[in-house]
Amino acid sequence: MSVSIPAVVIGASGYVGGELLRLIAGHPNLDLKAAVSDSGAGKPIGELFGHLATALADHTFVPHSEWLDHVPADGDLALFSAAPHGASAGMLAEAIAACEAKGINVHVVDSSADFRFAEQSAWEAVYKAQHGAPDLLNQFVCALPEHVEAIDVPHVGHPGCFATASTLATVPLIRSGLTTAEVFISGVTGSTGSGKMPVAGTHHPERNSNLYAYKPLAHRHAPEVEALAEAASGRRTSVHFVPHSGPFARGIHVTVQAKAKRPVSDEQLRAVFAKAYENAPFVQVVEGTPRIKNVVASNQCHIGVATDGETVVVMAAIDNLVKGAAGGAVQWMNRLWNLPESTGLDMPAPGWT
Repeated sequence: MSVSIPAVVIGASGYVGGELLRLIAGHPNLDLKAAVSDSGAGKPIGELFGHLATALADHTFVPHSEWLDHVPADGDLALFSAAPHGASAGMLAEAIAACEAKGINVHVVDSSADFRFAEQSAWEAVYKAQHGAPDLLNQFVCALPEHVEAIDVPHVGHPGCFATASTLATVPLIRSGLTTAEVFISGVTGSTGSGKMPVAGTHHPERNSNLYAYKPLAHRHAPEVEALAEAASGRRTSVHFVPHSGPFARGIHVTVQAKAKRPVSDEQLRAVFAKAYENAPFVQVVEGTPRIKNVVASNQCHIGVATDGETVVVMAAIDNLVKGAAGGAVQWMNRLWNLPESTGLDMPAPGWT
């Protein structure tokens, strides 16, 4: 008999929230109980997300004040948050307390930035604000499932989209000891990475047929990658990161460069990554260079490597909304509920987006 776990998405009307709804709709073990959005409350999900009109025809968005009424007491709950950073922590503190009062066994995966650092001071140094729920930090871990075998806390803060691609490309390199622990990363992201609210940087006439860097050496995902890489490799890592806005809607491509400690070949480098991800269902080490079109709308990460013997290059491509956010969140939720990690996520990329 297949297990059915009630699921709720907080912040369900944004791009990541919409992707969570799409993935839950096709998941054999997750049963959507509430798509939470105050701005969309009362509207059919299909009104905001036309592509979900059939799959979620019987669902409307519910206000934050009512979602718990849709979850049975004394049961289980897979709670996803796609709320904005700075707001998600407070919402989740209330939600976890309310679940405890109702006898609900809850696991949370938060796609915001609010639980990406173990220490309150580290988060506040990066986000220049007071953390909304510091007492919950010890109940969350921020990591990629490819880099940890097990966790001993009930909840997960999912890494950011740039951080996901960069960390997947960096950790095996640092673990191997073939290079110094100083990496230089250049990344390009699609316009959905800026969120659903229109801003100048996502306006089509500005973004189309254009490419430009933003926040060079000052992006908040750089310290996140440093923390993730050090936790996964045991080596203190220095990250120099320059992000770029690309002329496409979704996808991320990152290029990581580092200096080799001794001469290294393409074959050695490829073997390091093949070994590191031999049991990772969503990471493929490809010949040549990875392409965004081969991963968009999937939970896959494609990695390519190259070296001239002295400088090492690792390239990674992911979908920022799936592997970098909603898909990675479902992947973690599968593990938290002891489901096969790839459940509901084994769809291939469409290829011709």
